[in-house]
Amino acid sequence: MAELRLGPLLRYADGATATVWVEASRPCTAEVRCPDGAGGTAPTFQVAGHHYALIEVGGLTPGTATAYEVLLDDAPVWPPPGSRFPPSQIRTLADDAAEVRVAFGSCRWAAPPAGGKDPVGPDALDSLATRLAADPTAERPDVLLLLGDQVYADEVSDATKEKIAARRGLEDAPGAEVADFEEYTWLYYESWLDPEVRWLLSTVPTCMVFDDHDVIDDWNTSASWLADMRATPWWHERLLSGLMSYWVHQHLGNLTPAELAADALYTAVREAADGTDLLRDFAGRADTDPASVRWSYRRDFGRVRLLMVDSRAARVLDEDERSMLDPGERTWLREQALDDTGSYDHLLIGTSLPWLLPHLVHDAEEWDAALCRGERGERWARFGEKLRRGADLEHWAAFPESFTALADLIAEVGTGTRAPASVLVLSGDVHHAYAAEPRWPDGTGPDARVLQLTCSPVHNSVPQSIRVGFRFGWSGVARALGRRLRRHGRCPRPPVSWRRTGGPWFGNQLMSLTLRGRSARLRLERARGDGRLVTVTDSDLTA
Repeated sequence: MAELRLGPLLRYADGATATVWVEASRPCTAEVRCPDGAGGTAPTFQVAGHHYALIEVGGLTPGTATAYEVLLDDAPVWPPPGSRFPPSQIRTLADDAAEVRVAFGSCRWAAPPAGGKDPVGPDALDSLATRLAADPTAERPDVLLLLGDQVYADEVSDATKEKIAARRGLEDAPGAEVADFEEYTWLYYESWLDPEVRWLLSTVPTCMVFDDHDVIDDWNTSASWLADMRATPWWHERLLSGLMSYWVHQHLGNLTPAELAADALYTAVREAADGTDLLRDFAGRADTDPASVRWSYRRDFGRVRLLMVDSRAARVLDEDERSMLDPGERTWLREQALDDTGSYDHLLIGTSLPWLLPHLVHDAEEWDAALCRGERGERWARFGEKLRRGADLEHWAAFPESFTALADLIAEVGTGTRAPASVLVLSGDVHHAYAAEPRWPDGTGPDARVLQLTCSPVHNSVPQSIRVGFRFGWSGVARALGRRLRRHGRCPRPPVSWRRTGGPWFGNQLMSLTLRGRSARLRLERARGDGRLVTVTDSDLTA
């Protein structure tokens, strides 16, 4: 008899259809069944000895909440017997939905088992699940955006370290880090089998994108970094396994049913007796020719458009052509942002790495980028590369032309009679939360309200020294220091200035947006030790 190993995860949901992801213990037919006759089935497909299915659920009614169960070969496996949680539901948006709620955050290190000591404090997703389970009628997100570092391949828990030691020992590289696809599955089990999170992901749709720790810290920092990694004996298997596991566990669920139907790789993997080699070849192409693969995607929720941008694998790393996005990715982003702009009221640009940073951090990254490309000579270039790696200087500011291109695109999208009410850049990565507002020179800015909204971590920590550094980074003294760095690097003035409008806030936290008509409201909530979420700030963004 097939057993449910992982899931269900409710991924895509629109007015009439949804997708639900599961992993089973053996080949079988997976089914989602609803009391009103809605549902769907899918046979499992095999990758590296594991059996997965993404079930398309049809026949749903717009603007409703429908309970569902999961069956494997006609045997019920979800909800589990005696579950303390309410039935999992698929909530669909009405065709004319007046309001859309979006929650987002990043950087979730797996919580320890129940009763274990948590070294990084309460988990914000656990807290959200506890609140929703206690009151099924409570306000809940229409979608949860997980903006990177869903798993930590390079910072495993003690329990996972013990499993690695029992399987292959820790003496050889990569030591106490995951090495292959099988070990990646352990990370997902540890993270997604957390009871509260498992239930939450079964009943709130999710959109996901990777960041560096999904593969390794500072993934794709520079061309020389990548060359050094490729010279190690373990990197190739680690990267292929990271991309393969991401495709299975995260990427597939980001796609619409129509996109899945048109995806040749997905069709081939499902039809194969074993899709491992097909997926491995795909991951190899993604490594050698990153521009041939698109991890970015678009989702529309009523009159809210989300563009989730890959700011890791799509990079061009050659110093002479350094760019956050390859040419095809830049074209895609522009086309999606400008496509029928009058059809949406809010544009959300999801990118794991913040576009607008504390001023000193931004200036240091742009200065370092100038050093690395040789503005001050070879000796400074060598110093710049060492500093770039040591200080994690690889955000949008470290790709100055890309920073400017994004500013120009936002201004173009946000200007004119068909402009949206807001353009909001949603990010994580930096283990604190803040809001920042750009200003264009001489009143040339867009008509839309533009904000950088950063929220991290969901469940992790930041040392006190880093907290002090981020606070200092916004100060007047820091701005003066940043100007000196810019002069030394011969850096031009940025195309926009910006000011911090909220934060910095620290702790395990989630941001949420309530988008109604052309209004937008922001709330930041922090997880407390008693398992509750407490509101840190609540503000109207478009008043």
